[in-house]
Amino acid sequence: MKRITIAALTAFTLAFPALADEIGEVSTVFKLLGANHKIIIEAFDDPKVKGVSCFLSRAKTGGIRGSLGLAEDTSDASIACRQVGPISYTGELEAGENVFQQRTSILFKKLQVVRFYDPERNVLVYLTYSDKVIEGSPKNSISAVAVAPWGAEGLLPEPPEYDE
Repeated sequence: MKRITIAALTAFTLAFPALADEIGEVSTVFKLLGANHKIIIEAFDDPKVKGVSCFLSRAKTGGIRGSLGLAEDTSDASIACRQVGPISYTGELEAGENVFQQRTSILFKKLQVVRFYDPERNVLVYLTYSDKVIEGSPKNSISAVAVAPWGAEGLLPEPPEYDE
């Protein structure tokens, strides 16, 4: 029984993208009732690429509807990803693989981060965008991380297995 539960929990955890840690926030519009409109800064680690962290800034709608979780956040977001340690891969990378998502409305709208690998330049590229069931947004932001040596040895990791 325990093996099934642990296996199911592991499969459930691996099926979903990374979770973010909130780093900070700033208010952009004062609201008399409910929370202020804000810009939130969050960080998450790529679940399949050890040594890479991404930092997102995104709009968060306040007011009464925002405080109750009923408001739809705007599609404004920015991303910066950096190598923060030696890079290693925990699985095969897929083109356009979803590495993070955050709900931005009560229904149907999500902020997503997907990863691509450019083998010619040995670079990981992260794209953030917002999508909706009917109509997404063309607003987007990208960040690239050069796969570079880390530490005193200065050794490059093996190239990832990549499914185009």
